[in-house]
Amino acid sequence: MENQFISSDLVAAIIGGILIGASAIMMMIFNGRVVGISGIIFQLSRPRQKPSWQLTFIIGLLLSGFLYNQFTGESFPEAVGSWKLALIGGLLVGVGTRLGSGCTSGHGVCGISRFSPRSMVATVTFIAAGMITVSLFSVLTQ
Repeated sequence: MENQFISSDLVAAIIGGILIGASAIMMMIFNGRVVGISGIIFQLSRPRQKPSWQLTFIIGLLLSGFLYNQFTGESFPEAVGSWKLALIGGLLVGVGTRLGSGCTSGHGVCGISRFSPRSMVATVTFIAAGMITVSLFSVLTQ
């Protein structure tokens, strides 16, 4: 019988959190930069003369989804439903990150760890907006 407080989902979440935190620390140590995906993608959109670490970083992010599928046999994420919905959501998130001066990874992981007041407000706003969206979606789909 599985302990109600320790499940495989909890262990996976803890391991994922440790990996995200470790990658943020390594990025700061080795590159002197925070891990903000929207900022990294924005830097990639600028014309450059030579390939940069940002391209390698994004390729690694995309490759991780493929590797997850290869090791587990599961699609990730299963809850999306359609690629069209994922594309629309991704575009809306992109617009929001430019308006909010950063994304959840930049504000939530790196900004809060540096005690940035702007990032704390942004993260609370992200969480509140997510809670409202889930609540409205669950009411509308019933």
